[in-house]
Amino acid sequence: MRSITLSLLLIIAAGQSRADDKEDLQKLLHHFIDNAASSAEAHQRFWAEDLIYTSSAGKRFGKEQIMQGMEKATDEPMTVSYAAEDIDIRLLGDTAVVAFKLIANDSDKGEKNYYFNTGTFVKRQGDWYVLAWQATQIPKEGSKPIN
Repeated sequence: MRSITLSLLLIIAAGQSRADDKEDLQKLLHHFIDNAASSAEAHQRFWAEDLIYTSSAGKRFGKEQIMQGMEKATDEPMTVSYAAEDIDIRLLGDTAVVAFKLIANDSDKGEKNYYFNTGTFVKRQGDWYVLAWQATQIPKEGSKPIN
C-alpha cells in the first residue's frame, strides 16, 4: 500500500511539474514577443548560447549574430508589434517543442504579416532557453505559393 501511495504522489508531482513547465514556457514566449523588438535583454535571456536560428528569409545564424543586430538597432520607435496565436507546447523531459503563429502588425504600413514559428527549448539549470528556431512566412491570401 505504501508503494502505491508513493507512486501516486510521484505521478501527481510529475503532472504538476509538466503543467508548471508549460506555464513557464508560455510566459517566457509571451514576455519575449512583447519585448523582443526593442530589448537586447529579452534576446539575451531567450536564446541559448549554442542557438541555431533559421529565418523566414532562409538564412541560418546563431545568437551572436542576433545580439550584434540588437547593438545596431536604432532608438527610433518601433512601428511593428507582435503577438502569438495557436500556441502548441510539447514537453519531452528537459526538452520542449513550441509551435505557434506569429502576427507582425506594422502600424505604419497598415499591414499584418503572419509566420509559423517552431522552437526547440532546453531546460538548463532550471531555466528554459531556445536551442533551435525555424520561422516560415505564411504567404498572403492571393499570393502565389513558393515552389
